[in-house]
Amino acid sequence: MINEGAIKSYLLQKYEDIVGVEIRKLGSGVQGSGFLVEMKTETETRSYVVKGLLSEGLGHDYPSDRAAVFLLDLEEYKNLPKHVRAVDVLSEMEDGTVKSIGGGREYYLLMERGEGTDYFHDLAAFPKKKRLEAGDIAKIKAMASYLANIHSVKKNSKTLYWRKLRDTVGHGECLMGVFDTYPDGVLSYREMADIEKRCVDWRAKLKPRHARLSQIHGDFHPGNIWFSGDDDFILLDRSRGPWGEPADDATALAINYIFFSVRNHGDVRDAYLEGLQFFFDEYIRLTGDTEIRGVVAPFFAFRAAVVANPVFYPDLPKDAREKIFNFTRAVLSAERFDAERVNEYLKG
Repeated sequence: MINEGAIKSYLLQKYEDIVGVEIRKLGSGVQGSGFLVEMKTETETRSYVVKGLLSEGLGHDYPSDRAAVFLLDLEEYKNLPKHVRAVDVLSEMEDGTVKSIGGGREYYLLMERGEGTDYFHDLAAFPKKKRLEAGDIAKIKAMASYLANIHSVKKNSKTLYWRKLRDTVGHGECLMGVFDTYPDGVLSYREMADIEKRCVDWRAKLKPRHARLSQIHGDFHPGNIWFSGDDDFILLDRSRGPWGEPADDATALAINYIFFSVRNHGDVRDAYLEGLQFFFDEYIRLTGDTEIRGVVAPFFAFRAAVVANPVFYPDLPKDAREKIFNFTRAVLSAERFDAERVNEYLKG
């Protein structure tokens, strides 16, 4: 339901000639409800409609989803002949008041500045090490512990779990969207489609596991993890909704042990291999989530598409890129992921 009182107050403040406002429900559909708004002046009555979207399903699960729909409406209704016009986009605030957010040509996020050194810096230093050092172990423990803690917060919603599976394959920032940024000739359309179709099959496999829905970061990769000590870090750029599959966070980090090692050594070895194995072992020890090895495949496919993308990593050698694609296909074909077999996966 809409906040009728707040909308009336907003309209009375916005339009100085309005002496009264009446609101009544027109009806409901699959996506939401419409309300007739009659604004009365001394000489006339102006009629408008306020539309609200349902808060779960059809990709409208988070307030930002619904804002995106309405901002697009405001932008485009006027550009189609014979279409009714959108007047404004209204936002209900925490205190119950309503304000306009419409009319912007671009939108910007103002946030706090983070201090520290990102974890890419650590991964870049691994080639100098045969084994993990004490500081490396402390950082992996800190990251695994953090994920175990946030993933312990659960939510009962098939809709949101299924959305995460769907988004991982089809979202513009995820697998299909990343593939669409590839220059022609890197991977054939057929090869891309084969990976995409395998991920769709994994989506069907994972849909019954909706009880795994957890609080997540959504983009837990080294560039978003800034350390100020061996076990203290801050995070940047939480992405694509607060709820999802824990494997999304785990693979966002884990793929980088593989990527950096393949780029530097041609396989996964030494501190990179130890880091990959230790991260999964520590995470499972803390969470008891032995099931995660059986759900990571489509999430690894998405993250592998990112690190193999020549737009993001133009200096990655061709043979290293091919090994990452081999890894993707092998993991998608396996029932479960075993870190100990990572070099087998690279061979295809």
